[in-house]
Amino acid sequence: MERLRVGDLVVVISGKHKGQQGRLTRVIRDRDMVVVEGVNVVTRHEKPTPRSPQGGVVKREAPLFACKVMPVDPDTGKPTRVRVEAVEGKRVRKAKSGAVLAAEK
Repeated sequence: MERLRVGDLVVVISGKHKGQQGRLTRVIRDRDMVVVEGVNVVTRHEKPTPRSPQGGVVKREAPLFACKVMPVDPDTGKPTRVRVEAVEGKRVRKAKSGAVLAAEK
């Protein structure tokens, strides 16, 4: 079971964007990276193409390494480590406080 899922509220714990919070919009498992909504926004210049004839300057979120983010504990609102436990025959992710982390979509 994975530590991070799409829809989780996470906080950046290191780097230029330290302290910023946002929801996970994408998890790239093979590169061990995540995309967080509103964090690490970069500017790209796009050429006009038949698909997007306008082109221009576009802002979008760039991926961060997954080790730079931690899920937010729903009880305390602070970054937390995640453990996996079996509850009623199902595997659930739990925060250190014991709260169940459920990905909201």
